[in-house]
Amino acid sequence: MSRVKRSLTAHKKRRKILHAAKGFFLSRGKLIRTATEAVNHAMLYAYRDRRTKKREFRRLWIARINAAARMNGISYSRLVSGMHKADIELDRKILSDLAVRDPRGFERIAALAKGELQV
Repeated sequence: MSRVKRSLTAHKKRRKILHAAKGFFLSRGKLIRTATEAVNHAMLYAYRDRRTKKREFRRLWIARINAAARMNGISYSRLVSGMHKADIELDRKILSDLAVRDPRGFERIAALAKGELQV
């Protein structure tokens, strides 16, 4: 079997890892073994937290909607139920944005939802 010299491939591989670890603290950004470990962990955290971010934003939107809904005399769950019955199709992101930036518009939506519940 022939001998394989990996100089170019190995250097490329190491350069790629060290480039990804640029800015890491102490040996994590300089030494290949610790940098590899740090980069692998960082990539796992990034993958996991891209999904976690979606959950956290949804929780924030629901908290904002609930606060604004209660200021208008209705709970979050009854607001959503009333909106569904009134065929108001707004997602939580837009609804929370309305609650923060346009309280009067949110108030009208809450009134529509309340009216639909009482019928």
